[in-house]
Amino acid sequence: MYAVIESGGKQYRVSPGDVIQVEKLDITEGQTVDLNQVLMVSDDLGVRVGNPMLSGATVTAKVKSHGRDDKIKVFKFRRRKHYRKTAGHRQYYTELEITGIK
Repeated sequence: MYAVIESGGKQYRVSPGDVIQVEKLDITEGQTVDLNQVLMVSDDLGVRVGNPMLSGATVTAKVKSHGRDDKIKVFKFRRRKHYRKTAGHRQYYTELEITGIK
């Protein structure tokens, strides 16, 4: 059994027991969260696809932790113009453990 959910503008394929990192959610560690933006569910009844979301389907997850990803470098460059610009970025994330698909 698996589902495709949308969180933070990105899509994730999840199964019960999976641990995923999504964009930061404003929920404390240890609490559970219901993800209602379910695009597709595949189980013993078959595959059900939403248009665009599947009504009545939810994925429950437990918040394990919050953190920040590794730093990525952003480098802008214009040739022959003596323009160089470097910046760094660290994205905040929330780590979720999928507990069930309904």
